[in-house]
Amino acid sequence: MSHVQRRGRTFSVASLAVAAVTAAALTVTGSTPGFAGEPPAHSVTATPIKHLVVIFGENVSFDHYFGTYPQAANTDGTPFQAKPGTPTINGLTDALLQHNPNAANPQRLTPAQAVTCDMDHGYTAEQKAADAGLMDKFVQYTGKTCAGQYSAPGLVMDYYDGNTVTALWNYAQRFAMSDNSFGTTFGPSTPGALNLVSGQTHGVTSVGQDRKPTASPDPYTVVYPDATGVGTVTNDPDPAWDDCSNTTHPLAAMNGTNIGDLLNARQVTWGWFQGGFRPTARSGVSYDGQPKAVCGATSTTVAGATVSDYSAHHEPFQYYASTANPHHLPPSSVGAIGRTDQANHQYDMTDFYAALGHGDLPAVSFLKAPMAQDGHAGYSDPIDEQKFVVNVVNTLQKSKDWASTAVVLSYDDSDGWYDHVMAPVVNASTGGSDSLQAPGACGNGTPLGGYNARCGYGPRLPLLVISPFSRTNYVDNTLTDQTSILRFVEDNWLGGQRIGDGTFDTLAGSLDAMFDWRHPTMQRLLLDPTSGAQAHHVEQHS
Repeated sequence: MSHVQRRGRTFSVASLAVAAVTAAALTVTGSTPGFAGEPPAHSVTATPIKHLVVIFGENVSFDHYFGTYPQAANTDGTPFQAKPGTPTINGLTDALLQHNPNAANPQRLTPAQAVTCDMDHGYTAEQKAADAGLMDKFVQYTGKTCAGQYSAPGLVMDYYDGNTVTALWNYAQRFAMSDNSFGTTFGPSTPGALNLVSGQTHGVTSVGQDRKPTASPDPYTVVYPDATGVGTVTNDPDPAWDDCSNTTHPLAAMNGTNIGDLLNARQVTWGWFQGGFRPTARSGVSYDGQPKAVCGATSTTVAGATVSDYSAHHEPFQYYASTANPHHLPPSSVGAIGRTDQANHQYDMTDFYAALGHGDLPAVSFLKAPMAQDGHAGYSDPIDEQKFVVNVVNTLQKSKDWASTAVVLSYDDSDGWYDHVMAPVVNASTGGSDSLQAPGACGNGTPLGGYNARCGYGPRLPLLVISPFSRTNYVDNTLTDQTSILRFVEDNWLGGQRIGDGTFDTLAGSLDAMFDWRHPTMQRLLLDPTSGAQAHHVEQHS
């Protein structure tokens, strides 16, 4: 399919060494020294971005949120009017809306239908729905119905517009979005989260309640294990190094390296911040004899449902012993957030706001909403998700760090929701879980590192960049995936170092085209967290 010519010029990170480097862009920033013997943190960056904040949402395909962008029905919800000159996207055409090759046509969901069933987003089911690129078997393989939430035949095909996901459409108008970004592989939350932080879903081991490897790897946790029991994860086991993992679920430990390890080696401050991470109590004894954390915090959705805040399998760093905080210990002080201490870079969302208010925002921050606000169908919804996203972005825009900050809004998987675009298969797999073209076949060629069950790219997902350096009202069609975010961190802070061992960051497209390094716009777009509409006029940032 053809795309319109995107506005603006593209600059590589390397080209900015001359064009965009200023004293502010390449300063060495000292921070409070002396946490667990750690010397002062430094932040020498290849771009003017000193603070990256990744909001990692749950379970949304691109067409599910942006299929008719920028045209909204305006029959209900907050009215949305696109700015003149808004670029077109690779979205739902009249033919796809009225004569779709699937067993049902896509239907618009209203704000009153925000609380829906969860779809099937398994590794194999998503491949079968894609049907060798025909994209015509979603109703059969990923569609689901349910009781107690909005449900209808063919629901998997349906989509929201700017009257429901109003804030995201407003951000797309003011900042930059992509219509050609994909999940790194097929499959659910855990593979998406692991790819975000390590570019890798191979290297997993099944462990028991004593956290020792099991004699027989759990097939839910580990597929295609080698002789030592190490294999690839395609499902949602809970992390080994987490007191709040569900002990009735399989537990998994990851080997290898993640981006936190690389940032620690370069003394770059970072953290994963997740709703509900802070324990509500300590009860009993953990696997290592320490008091066991209890994650009992809950929130209420717009539908009135009470939902647990914390989901262990959404926290990728807890799968790695090197970056885990098994007992959910708090940071030793606000000033220690982002540095190595007893919290080991794993925090509650309240710690993010504390660090921001303290004027000491880490260089790299990954944010995970409490479950009620993470957007995952079945227990969350786009209206609750909007509250979380807008509150974070509003607060960042009002902070002293906004002038050097980029927010990347991305998602862990598609939930199985329909999207009409088939990604190129850049990494093939020939395992028993694969079924894109036929049983045991997903793409062609030799898998990266020789590791099966990592077929990708997977479904198309939303991706937005919100920053003073974002291009304005811009749609990027550069081929990117979840590990493009990983690549940005590697390029900006680590001199282009890659994790390695068959990781997808070695293939990832750049986010660079979504930025305009030469012409930053220091204006804030403050939105109402409930409606997603502009709270008041766009004002000049002081």
